[in-house]
Amino acid sequence: MANDLLLLRARELWVELADAPVEFCPLGGTNVVVAPGSRMCPPTWVGVVRIGDDAIITAPSVRAAGIVDTAVRKMAHEELVDAARLRAVLPVLDVLGPASLFYIDRDGFRPAHEGTAVEQLRIGDGGLATLLALAGEEEVGESGLEDISSPAFCLRRGDEVVAAAGYRSWPRSVAHLSVLVTPHFRGNHLARVVASAAVAHAFDAGLLPQWRARAYPSRRVAVALGFQELGVQLSVRLGDAPVDRGC
Repeated sequence: MANDLLLLRARELWVELADAPVEFCPLGGTNVVVAPGSRMCPPTWVGVVRIGDDAIITAPSVRAAGIVDTAVRKMAHEELVDAARLRAVLPVLDVLGPASLFYIDRDGFRPAHEGTAVEQLRIGDGGLATLLALAGEEEVGESGLEDISSPAFCLRRGDEVVAAAGYRSWPRSVAHLSVLVTPHFRGNHLARVVASAAVAHAFDAGLLPQWRARAYPSRRVAVALGFQELGVQLSVRLGDAPVDRGC
């Protein structure tokens, strides 16, 4: 089944990003591993990823892994990505997320079209500068648009680029989607149109599109295009679990 294949491919991606020997438990459960080089989270943080009912957790040190493993041993899978629940059982200083993880196959793709042609630009082209400036540093950073490796698929209103999407190539032939719409043009379904062009480009390149979303509007766009929510990602920084430099 397509959903089973998507689950498998999503898990393979996050196992590779863990950068340590770890697997998702086949019958449900959580595996905690020491992985100071984990790409599931910022350096020295704890990374939690749940795909389906199974989860993996990376910790930056033996001590941190022990603290986390003891705390989560009896937690249900949905609690692992609940920031409030983790704060109750761990010495959490900071949290990133949770963010939902969406995936799609070609059969489930529902393209979105608009009368205006989608234009391809490259990050650094002058046409994107206004969009990036109007969106603001925080939203640009959240979107990840400046880090895309694909073309930027854009819509204009007059001479102004008001929406753009693209993707960054991740391991395991995954295309990590980025979408940004200028504030005064949101709510007009432009995100769907530019994201649809980026997804189609990813499929043509033989890649698996991945959509990561925290805000409801972003989730809504993903679902409208046919993405399936298969998992959740969360990162936490612990207060009294220093990194063991010798690990």
